[in-house]
Amino acid sequence: MSGQYVHIKRKKYASGLVWQPMVAGFTTRAYAQKLANGIDRRLNLYVRYNEMVGLGARSNGLHSGMPSIAIEVINALPGYSSLLAAFKVEDKFVLVAVRNGVILQDLLFDDENAAREKYAELNEIPDWNATFAPAAWGIPRAVDRSIFDLISGRVHAVLRPVSRLASGMVSLILLAVFALMILYFFREPINKVFAPKPQISKINPELAEEYKRKIEEKDKELDAQFEIRQEPEYQPIEMPYDSLPDPYERADLCYRAIGFLMQQVIGWNQTVVECDKEYASATFRRSFGTLDDFYVIASDIMPGVFVQELNDDEILVRAKLPERVVSSSYDLRDIDTIVRELTSRFQSINLDASVVPVADVISNGFQSADVYFVGITVDTKLIPEQFIKIFEDFGGVYMTKVSWNATRKMWNYEVIIYAKQN
Repeated sequence: MSGQYVHIKRKKYASGLVWQPMVAGFTTRAYAQKLANGIDRRLNLYVRYNEMVGLGARSNGLHSGMPSIAIEVINALPGYSSLLAAFKVEDKFVLVAVRNGVILQDLLFDDENAAREKYAELNEIPDWNATFAPAAWGIPRAVDRSIFDLISGRVHAVLRPVSRLASGMVSLILLAVFALMILYFFREPINKVFAPKPQISKINPELAEEYKRKIEEKDKELDAQFEIRQEPEYQPIEMPYDSLPDPYERADLCYRAIGFLMQQVIGWNQTVVECDKEYASATFRRSFGTLDDFYVIASDIMPGVFVQELNDDEILVRAKLPERVVSSSYDLRDIDTIVRELTSRFQSINLDASVVPVADVISNGFQSADVYFVGITVDTKLIPEQFIKIFEDFGGVYMTKVSWNATRKMWNYEVIIYAKQN
């Protein structure tokens, strides 16, 4: 076998993990280390699913940060507590068996006959909620599903190093790379700081005074000959609707940014994840984890983020959003028409929304201009790519903020629609 992983949508997923139930009194990492010492010391990676721990080895082609295919399959089929599933992935076969939420088998086969025999053996166990298998196998009542349709690409759990030393080495390497990058980008200011400075004591004081006097005389002569009045340079007013991102790209960007920060950190609970104009940020509240655990895991699964300790039990994580192409856009209807049509649209889909007309004034210091827009605030279960479709026939749409409340399991949206200027 070339490795215990499969490629799905250009991403590697770990398979063939050794699954064991958790035992009370241990942290996940400590228990994974205890299991590895008792089973096989080559099992140097772990992942947790509910009250189970899966172990894998780097020698089998796995690495830290790789998602588990078994967990992704289970999360893609949430309605079944007991399922038996087999999928063909290129020239391999993935087999996952779950019984009452407990992972019985997580296997990867290069040989189709071996995969089919193992499936038939497990299929003899009665009372599966659902069975999935390739149609060519001819398994009665088994549904043929493509794993490429099931796996969304949003990762729910990834492998972690069993040893803190390995995780610490990764953090140390990242820190060293970051330090080298800082030195590279700031090499010129640093060189200036350490460059030799002129020695004032070696300059002839009389020559320096004479030079200063001549400069002052020349300045006075020029002032007498010319009256130079520099008028302040005013930039034309930049209207906010002249630089709007595509609303669908903006919704997709915020959805992916929030997904990037919605990572499971053992011992820390998410509260709110938010995407604004330039940043996506998430707040984590401690349950039983430590700050050290958070930094080790965050550096692995959320590289490049800014981490701020709000207090001992609360942490803010922030990621910079990439730049997007902008263009000018506003709706050709007047503000009252937009309010009426939007209110009617939300009523038709039975969605409670705040739709408010706003008149604002912007200025650059010597000019001012009126700006008319409609402000919309909505709480809903709709994900961003579904919610933004409500405004598909409106111009000047800008989703100013998207937030996910992990406690309420609810999305909150703030949207602006710029109207035709009177």
